[in-house]
Amino acid sequence: MENNLKAPLATLQWVDREKLKANDYNPNRVSRENLDLLVKSILSNGWTLPIVCRPDYTIIDGFHRWTVAGEEPLKSRLGGKVPVVIVQHKDEAANVYGTVTHNRARGTHLLEPMKNIVKKLLAQGKTIKEIGKELGMKPEEVFRLSDISKEHFLKLMASRSEGYSRELYMRKM
Repeated sequence: MENNLKAPLATLQWVDREKLKANDYNPNRVSRENLDLLVKSILSNGWTLPIVCRPDYTIIDGFHRWTVAGEEPLKSRLGGKVPVVIVQHKDEAANVYGTVTHNRARGTHLLEPMKNIVKKLLAQGKTIKEIGKELGMKPEEVFRLSDISKEHFLKLMASRSEGYSRELYMRKM
């Protein structure tokens, strides 16, 4: 029998967060910094991805979204509810596969595309502070991705209290 690919979204509902429970096999771990970035993303973009659960509300994917939904300010803003879709797998192995494939499908950020993003933002006149804040990076990480010398980077940081000027960045180019 062929899977109905649309079936999970037909179950989309907002439920009390407390109904859900974590599974006992998720290998994915996220730092507090990344959880804070997730909160920032939800506050900026709204809730864009539902939590994927089994019919008994055990989480298959979305544990970190569920976690931050239980903390302020999201807990109050969401009224204690989270969006879920229900997936029915044939066995426990399929649940585990679902968790791992969801995690792995999101991938990782490759170095060169991230360098290009930082360089483009710097060329647009964005400050190091702003880039760091918006992308969840420390100044050292922005520096490593910028491909500019340490001396030039420090000049950019010091050229204005908020950051640097686009012109100063472009002189490096």
